Formats: sequence, C-alpha cells, structure tokens
Amino acid sequence: MKVDRAIELVASMYGVGKERVWVDPDRIEEVASALTKDDLRRLIEFGVIKILQKKGYSRVRARELKLKKKKGRRRGPGSRKGTPGARLDPKKAWITKIRAIRRLLKRLREKGVIDRKTYRKLYRQAKGGFIRSKAHVIELIEGR
Repeated sequence: MKVDRAIELVASMYGVGKERVWVDPDRIEEVASALTKDDLRRLIEFGVIKILQKKGYSRVRARELKLKKKKGRRRGPGSRKGTPGARLDPKKAWITKIRAIRRLLKRLREKGVIDRKTYRKLYRQAKGGFIRSKAHVIELIEGR
C-alpha cells in the first residue's frame, strides 16, 4: 500500500500520471520505506524510480488517409456530414460561376463572336440565374 502512495507522490511532484512512474521491482521495499519527498527524489537520482517517456501515437495512417483524400478518394455520400450548402458556401459557388461566365462573355464580345446587344442579353440572363454554366452560354450562342 505504501508503494502506491509513493507512486502518487512522485506523479504529483513531476506533474505526470501514475502510469508514467516506474518502480524497480527488485527494490520495492526501499520505495515503501521512503517517508519524505526528499527520499523519493534520492531514489529517482539512483534510478530506483523512473519517469517514463510519454507514449507517442503513429501518424502513418493519418498521412495515408490525407494522401487518399488529396487524390479525391473517400469523399462519397457516406463520408459527407453537412448539406451541400454547408460544405460549399452557396454564395462563393455563385461568385465563382458568375465570374467565369462573365469572363467568357467578355472574351466572346472582344473576339467579335457576339455583338453588344447579344452580350447585354446574355449578361442579364447570367445575372438572373438563367445561364447555368459556360457550356450553357456556348450552347445558347450556337442555338441562335
């Protein structure tokens, strides 16, 4: 019973858990007979009691997972928690889409593929959300 108390004392002295305090099994009597913290410090000095190193946790599996996710794996419906709107902010999605469409419209106008009137009409349609994507813009132009 005295050994348990000694282990608790050493653990509190060094700010570690009781699991990290190692006592030499051949010299348990010495530890049991230690009365003061100074006695325990002396035993630590002589190597009768040791503070074990913290256990490490391997990151190998975490790194492998990260690589797979980087490749685009493990992102199926079973792995998703949030709604599509929570995973990708709808406003940001809109901004990227509208900027791409407007860039395309500008290029087409500069190249002379579409005239100012058509550009304005398509621009307004894009703003109103009628145009879904760049491919849709091209489809609309070819349809005219």
